[in-house]
This record gives sequence, C-alpha cells and structure tokens, in this order.
Amino acid sequence: MKILTILGARPQFIKAASLSREIQKHDEIQEVIVHTGQHYDANMSDIFFEEMQIPKPDYFLGIGGKSHGAMTGQMMQMIEEVALKEKPDWVMVYGDTDSTLAGALVAVKLHVKLAHVEAGLRSFNMKMPEEVNRILTDRVSDILFCPSDAAVQNLKNEGFENFTCKIIKSGDIMQEGAIFYKNLARKPSCDIKNDFILCTIHRAENTDDEVRLRNIFEALKRIGNEKQVILPLHPRTKKTVENLKLNIQNLTLIDPVGYLEMIWLIDNCSLVMTDSGGLQKEAYFFEKPCITLRDETEWVELVECGANILAGADKEKILEAYKNYKSLTTDKLPQNLYGGGNASQKIVQYLSEY
Repeated sequence: MKILTILGARPQFIKAASLSREIQKHDEIQEVIVHTGQHYDANMSDIFFEEMQIPKPDYFLGIGGKSHGAMTGQMMQMIEEVALKEKPDWVMVYGDTDSTLAGALVAVKLHVKLAHVEAGLRSFNMKMPEEVNRILTDRVSDILFCPSDAAVQNLKNEGFENFTCKIIKSGDIMQEGAIFYKNLARKPSCDIKNDFILCTIHRAENTDDEVRLRNIFEALKRIGNEKQVILPLHPRTKKTVENLKLNIQNLTLIDPVGYLEMIWLIDNCSLVMTDSGGLQKEAYFFEKPCITLRDETEWVELVECGANILAGADKEKILEAYKNYKSLTTDKLPQNLYGGGNASQKIVQYLSEY
C-alpha cells in the first residue's frame, strides 16, 4: 500500500509524525510525504525534523504567502503532478488548511481513495476558512477518522451515513504526539516564575480586530498584576500591539517558541488562555484548565465536561473566567474523550483492512 500524505503547516507535521512512526512498523506500507509550503515557518529547518523525529518530506512545493484562491489552485496543480507520478492507493490529509482541501480535491478528481484525519470537527462559523475547508474535505473523503464522539455526531447530523464513506472514531492523533514529546520537552530561555499563565493569540478574528484585541489585552493587563502571563507572540501580532500602543508592561512577551518549548510551557503552567484549537486540547492532555479567547470552539466536549471556559474577547467575561478557573474540574476529567493515545494504530489497522 502506498499513502500520499499532504501537509502544509507545522502542527500538521507534528500530528502526522505519530502516524509515520506507526507506518514505519509495517514493511508493506510506503508513505510519500508532500510539503506544500503553505505556512513558511523558520522553525521548520533540518534541525526541526531531526529533533522532532519527523520524516523529511519527499516533495517540497514551495507554495505560500498567496491568496486562498491562488494558493489552493497552485497546490492542486502541483499535487496532481506528484499523484500521477507516485500512483498512491490513498491520499491522506489532516485538519482544515488550504493544503488539506487541495489534496482532497486532487484525490477525488483522480479517483484515488481519500482519508481525512480530524474529520467531523465543526465550529459552525462559516466565516472561518478552516470551517469551509474541513466541510468540503469531509464530503469527498472515503474514510473519515474522527477524534471524538462529537465529531462523529456532527457527521451523522449532516447525513454522512447516507454517503458512500466510512465514519471511524479513531481518537485524537494529537494525544499520542503530546505523550511522545513530553519526554523531549525543554524549558524556554526566558525568565519564568514558578506560577505562570500561558497565553497565545494568533487568530485573525482577534489580531485583525482592534476592539477585540484591546479587550483581550486590557483583561491580560489586570491578570498580569496577580500572576505572570507568558505570551509567545508572532512578529506581525507584536507589531499590531505596538501600533495600537497597548499596555504590555506587566506581560512577559517572548518570541514564538518551538513545539518542545511549548510542550514544556503547557506542562508547567497553571492555566492556558488561547484562541488556538490545538492548544485547547493539549491543555486537556496535560490536565490544565483552559480559557478560550474565541466565541465558539470545535472542541465542545471540553466545555461540556468543565475543562474549558469560552470567554470570547469580552474583557469582563475573561476576568470572570480567570476568577473562576480554579474551579474547573481538571482533576476529574473523563479520560477517554479522545481515545487515550492509540489513534495511529487504529488508523493504520483500518486502512490495512480496507
């Protein structure tokens, strides 16, 4: 069996690494990895692949920094060329990026079987390009590997049981990555107090909206009076913060960190505050309470089970959530929300049986 894996962003490589490690146990399976280049990431050097024990891509397409339409179209053209050359049995895509959608469209048009890892997730916000990508990818997939019961239910609600596809609850592939990399985690080289909050802000809905960004930072300023807030900030967001002259004096702003440093920060903080989807789950994996700085989340089960508070960009809601975060039930969380860390094994087993 030959699997053509399409990846375009650093988080996707980290997720796919878990599956690659499982595939390498099977001599009868060959994986060919395509990196579209969608997100340029200075951290993704040769050292990144070596330290993270991730196989290097077989193809690098170098497509990035363009509009959604230009990027998706160019990716389709180049992925198609690779697919025609490699003749895979399966195309494997992850999550919700433009690379995911491009890979999915190429597969279905060439009549190659398509597997979608992280299928069934919904924010129910069609203004998010990620939501459009994941819905369209789900619709043309042959196998939908879902990370949670909620994801399975979303597909059933949308009538996927009537389509010629298989819905499989595989569990969340991110969980085994978190378990694997915890042993490799390392402390960032900045001044860190014993008790600190980890905060990340990167979504355009926050960084491109002055009112939302001001509200978030006003809340963080108040929280920073009581506890250290460590905020790894992308240079573009940092520039926006400076242009708006936001008060950041009592916040610990640092440059973006690598995944191993991020895992250390998650494992050692007392609270996570974020607008990232992945970080919400990683907080759960490390039994940390989480305040989500978005109006909705794909990970509704984390809110329902009491591990996560949705606060949006409302200053008072954020401060109220901070006041109450110690009551979040992280020590009594259900342990099987995302399958327990064997998603890769289930995915490979099912592909082999299929």
